[in-house]
Amino acid sequence: MIRKARLRSNEMKRMLAWLSPLFLALTILPAGAQPQNWPNRPLKVIMASAPGSAPDVIARIVTDRLAQIWGQQVLIINRAGAGGLIALQTLATAERDNHTLYLPSSSSLVVLPETNKSLPIDLQKDIVPIGFVGEQPFVIVASNGLGVNSLPELIALAKKKPGELTYAANFRGSLPNMTGEMFRTKAGIEMTFVPYPGAPQGLQDVMGGRLSAMVEGLAAFTGALASNSVKPLAVTSPKRLPNMPDLPTVAETLPGFSSSGWFVLLAPTGLSADVVSKINADLKTALDNPEVQSRFEKAATYIRHLSPDDTGKFIRDEQEAWRPIVRQVGIPAQ
Repeated sequence: MIRKARLRSNEMKRMLAWLSPLFLALTILPAGAQPQNWPNRPLKVIMASAPGSAPDVIARIVTDRLAQIWGQQVLIINRAGAGGLIALQTLATAERDNHTLYLPSSSSLVVLPETNKSLPIDLQKDIVPIGFVGEQPFVIVASNGLGVNSLPELIALAKKKPGELTYAANFRGSLPNMTGEMFRTKAGIEMTFVPYPGAPQGLQDVMGGRLSAMVEGLAAFTGALASNSVKPLAVTSPKRLPNMPDLPTVAETLPGFSSSGWFVLLAPTGLSADVVSKINADLKTALDNPEVQSRFEKAATYIRHLSPDDTGKFIRDEQEAWRPIVRQVGIPAQ
């Protein structure tokens, strides 16, 4: 009997030794962060854009499709203002539940870090890149009353009337504003920047002849271009757009010029690598959907697939490219 008891005891010890690593693995995996059961509740996506804005429209197209893939509701949390700082503050105080994502405007990642040295989140250490959503090249348009038909003509007129011409763009420090300032600097001209809270307000003043020109994403000009209410002069993409082959690029006048707004999907640190990979794969599936692609095309947004690592590298490269321009323009630090 004693010998049998000892045998059972030894078998129990061997079984516990075999099960211990499994129990340990189960206890160290964060709840709700494993790919096989993620997501298991509704998600939140924090944005720095206002409802109805171009970034907001793009975000809702993507998140509607992701909600179908995940079988969970995806809520857009709009926190516009202060160049993206309010959205970043919202992200910093959000519950770390592995179900909160961040879809910032490009200026929030390339301009804000240069103008605010005390951000609530370290963009290098506290944020995980997930994937690239899309990009929107900017277009320079002129008021019909200005009497110019090309970018070289606009530059010549600005040199003839230094400081008299104006251009509209979104708030000071936005990427359209930075693009306008880069254009002005490279062209060697003086134009007065007039900030607007949104593209529709600025466009109305350009169409009415109260402003000379405007820099904004192509989607903002769709109706105005269709009705010939403004004169398109150039697009800021490196190459001409396939759906607008007659519109020259700025680079054809100013070699090397390139700029676009872009959208990336990020998350606070804490997501496992497997979940990040799952979201990246699901994002690609959503973007490859024909209906999503059609709606993106109408919104003048061009899809690009990037891995999480390549998304991180893209952001760092953009930050490096824009840093000297932001400093040259001299946007006041907040």
